[in-house]
Amino acid sequence: MADRFVKSRIRDDQVTLFIKEGCPYCRNAVELFKQYNFMPGRLQVFDISGLEYVQDYFQQTTGQRTVPRVFIGRHCIGGLSDLQNLCWKLPGILRQIGATQ
Repeated sequence: MADRFVKSRIRDDQVTLFIKEGCPYCRNAVELFKQYNFMPGRLQVFDISGLEYVQDYFQQTTGQRTVPRVFIGRHCIGGLSDLQNLCWKLPGILRQIGATQ
């Protein structure tokens, strides 16, 4: 069930964030992406508060159950610190899916 939930929300041509309400790391990840102008539908944010089975699925598939879980296309890049480590590459990566800075 969790695999269907996650797979139905990630796509090759978008950035997908799985977050929990009130999480400061999630809020920072969302704010980081607000610097970019995404074409409609290319940035999707899903609140998984209360969906522990989704975090269990992330543990099995990505090795981490923490949030945020950030996907660029269908590739999980990790969480906030992983996203911050990619900051210098993000403009080029995001341009490929229709986002500009």
